[in-house]
Amino acid sequence: MNPTDTSPAPVLASQTQPGSWRDLLSPAHAPVVTVLASGVGLYAMNLYFTAALLPTVVADIGGARYYAWTATAYLITAVIATMLVGRLLALAGSAKMYALAFSIFALGTSICALSPAMEYLVGGRAVQGFGAGMLSGLGYAAIRSTLPERLWVRATGVISAMFGVGALLGPVLGGGFAELGQWRLGFGVLSVCGLLLILVALRSLPSAPARLSEPAPIPVLPMVTLAAAAAALSVSAMLAGVLMWIAIGSGLLLLALFLVCDARHPHGVLPRLTYTRGNPLKWVYLTVAVFCAGVMSENFIPLFAQQVGGVSPMLAGIIGAALSLGWVGTQLFSVNASGSAARRLVRLAPWLLTAGLAAYGLLQMVNPGPWVVVAWASVLFIAGGGIGLAFPHLSVAAMRSTADEREGAKAAAAVSTTQLIAFTLTSALAGNLLLLGADPVGSARWLILGIAALTVCGIATAIAATRPRR
Repeated sequence: MNPTDTSPAPVLASQTQPGSWRDLLSPAHAPVVTVLASGVGLYAMNLYFTAALLPTVVADIGGARYYAWTATAYLITAVIATMLVGRLLALAGSAKMYALAFSIFALGTSICALSPAMEYLVGGRAVQGFGAGMLSGLGYAAIRSTLPERLWVRATGVISAMFGVGALLGPVLGGGFAELGQWRLGFGVLSVCGLLLILVALRSLPSAPARLSEPAPIPVLPMVTLAAAAAALSVSAMLAGVLMWIAIGSGLLLLALFLVCDARHPHGVLPRLTYTRGNPLKWVYLTVAVFCAGVMSENFIPLFAQQVGGVSPMLAGIIGAALSLGWVGTQLFSVNASGSAARRLVRLAPWLLTAGLAAYGLLQMVNPGPWVVVAWASVLFIAGGGIGLAFPHLSVAAMRSTADEREGAKAAAAVSTTQLIAFTLTSALAGNLLLLGADPVGSARWLILGIAALTVCGIATAIAATRPRR
């Protein structure tokens, strides 16, 4: 299949017999999986790790007005980095690319650790975000060139599960350093981890790049419009009134402009198959975006558990982790499916995610009893289980969308780009939904049910993404 092939992609289908866990974790493949999973894990954990440290950072060096910019700077550079991963991977090879990504991440983290004022920390977060974006994109893109196809689904399951693991470990580790008042040491430890992983990557991954005729040009205009869309949507969460709606409208218009420019560019950010009539790749990306919208609700669950449920911070963290636990646990089961069974799981997934979130939103009430709190955790586990059923199969569907090495790497890296854009859009929406509630219960219901209204769209996109090849 060439990059301009107009026939539907063989979504969720492969002629290769799936490999086993023993095969994936064998001495021949385990070091590779360790690097790929560690990169994504470092990226995911850092999101929650830094969020837990920031209140302590502000108390120490001030700069509360820049609080939101620490996330915005990180996100914008991460989006840009994911768009470059496919091209750089083809030029430099996975070993050098991972070494570069870990180095940039460690540099940015070190800047954060040494920051004398919040302005410097925002700059460090921008550098850190670029390295983290590369790690996130490489986690999917490098699978094609470092592992045999029979292991793609299981490897993708492990790698995407690291988002759930990061959600579990990040708040605990960040909170621990914050409790000790050692936020600089926390960033320092994270930086050392990045440097150590450089050595592992250089020893484990192939150094030779893919054999391509020539490097693909960088699509400057699509990249600029997408980065601007991410910036506008991120900034909207910091504004109020008319300015907020102007920022949201500008972000959506820029996102639409990106799609137009990218579709017309011969070497766009997304693979050509994304814009090919009848090809399901566009639906794969939209379904990924829907699941990522559901994931964003996790950021607010500990807050709701404390404000609405009146539970302790520790218990609130456990309730907040229920979605990740469902995601990780179910994913380890779902990777065993293939063919028609995988299609059924992907189609079932948005039903579970939407039902779990809707139930959680409707269960928000004043003075909930202990059984209601238990029900919160249970329905969130079900919602996370929906994500785990589908995510590895959607990621592999993108990888298998073309036999062209360059387009395949771009298709895989675009999964990460899709995630970041969905996170940005949902984060902006969430900040505005919270304001609609007159009290904590009202805010919780508006936010969760609003996100559930987005995830219900996944029922249709999942069907379109899993149609068998004609």
